[in-house]
Amino acid sequence: MALDKNHVVTLKYILHTNDESGEKVFVEETSEENPLTFLYGVGMMIPKFEEEIKNLGVGDKTSFEIKPGEGYGERDPQAVTQLPVDMFQGQELPPVGAVLPLSDNQGNNFQAVVLEVTPEAVVVDLNHPMAGRPLYFDVEILNARPATEEELAHGHAHGPDGHSGH
Repeated sequence: MALDKNHVVTLKYILHTNDESGEKVFVEETSEENPLTFLYGVGMMIPKFEEEIKNLGVGDKTSFEIKPGEGYGERDPQAVTQLPVDMFQGQELPPVGAVLPLSDNQGNNFQAVVLEVTPEAVVVDLNHPMAGRPLYFDVEILNARPATEEELAHGHAHGPDGHSGH
């Protein structure tokens, strides 16, 4: 069965990217015991990722590259900003390299990486950590099934069997 919109897809993958010097480096891996399960075709995944796996069925494997412009975008130098230190009043200032969970005025959540800490400000990079980097995936489809009515109503998968929801 080929993957289709409103199907719950369970897969495992290995993800690599390139570091600053261009060397291929490991990023993360899922497994059969801890797979990725998602509702296919509803915008939960990078569109190019879904496009690359659309003709696959259970048991199929594939490898592909997603270029930066088709993944998390190119790095935006304008996405580096300063947060005033008084934002951190009553707590320790974060160290360089820390990932800060932030939200904007519309309630969108995102992460910022601390680049520098000065007496006046915490300098953060708002780019996605994978922005500007190619993504190399090795994927195996473990399961695919039509989504339940509850999953469709909620807009997300409730696990490989449809019962791991909330």
